[in-house]
Amino acid sequence: MGALHDGHLALVDRAAKDGAPVLVSIFVNPTQFNRPEDLASYPRDEDGDIALLRNSEAAAVWFPSAVELYPDGVQSQHFDLQGLDTRLEGALRPGHFQGVATVVDRLFTLTEATKAYFGLKDFQQVAVVRRLAALRGGTPIIVSCPTLRESDGLAMSSRNRLLTPEQRAAAPAIYRALLWAANEVREFPAPARALQRELRKEIERFEGLVVESIDFIFSDTLEALTNPDRPVDSYGRSVQTLISVYAGSVRLIDNAPLYLCRK
Repeated sequence: MGALHDGHLALVDRAAKDGAPVLVSIFVNPTQFNRPEDLASYPRDEDGDIALLRNSEAAAVWFPSAVELYPDGVQSQHFDLQGLDTRLEGALRPGHFQGVATVVDRLFTLTEATKAYFGLKDFQQVAVVRRLAALRGGTPIIVSCPTLRESDGLAMSSRNRLLTPEQRAAAPAIYRALLWAANEVREFPAPARALQRELRKEIERFEGLVVESIDFIFSDTLEALTNPDRPVDSYGRSVQTLISVYAGSVRLIDNAPLYLCRK
């Protein structure tokens, strides 16, 4: 959605390695915003984006208009996303993933892309886009790419531009807490409920950070763990932590493996 950073450029570089021309599309999509104020405040920097892309492996950049993407009016379609749109992030932001699927489906159709590259910072979004591609007969191929982080661990995001210096200094606590939780699971038979409580404490001891949600899910299905008092490592399945935190009015999301099952 623009306001590009090194995380976006890493997607371009990864795409270029596959040998086909790389098209970057930039569009701040209104149907995936729940709050009008978030849409209005989302950072935009078209000139800066073009300047960055001139020095990248991108062959072209496209700034579609709302009329091109929504010729019948700005509204979401409905896709069978198998419940991915109504739980976790979807429960916190009703309609968000139908909006994502609508614009991505339109972009896929208009560009005739053969592959599309998405960052795993938006872990649930990647699953939604994979489901959308399946509904389209398996095209384009979805390539998921690792989250790129700042030197202090903060996940790169266009929203980071909106942080005050104080909020920016506090925000790396989110990733440090995710790493702490993963270490706890390696060392102890830690149940999910206790981990959630301690994760919240670890983050909210930094002034200005307020945890919105902490979810532990099975990495392959995105289903929630069934028993919050059962040790995370006892399921015999890999588990991912998804987290959302407010720094003032800026909503930050991140995720990391909590437990990797090595069968």
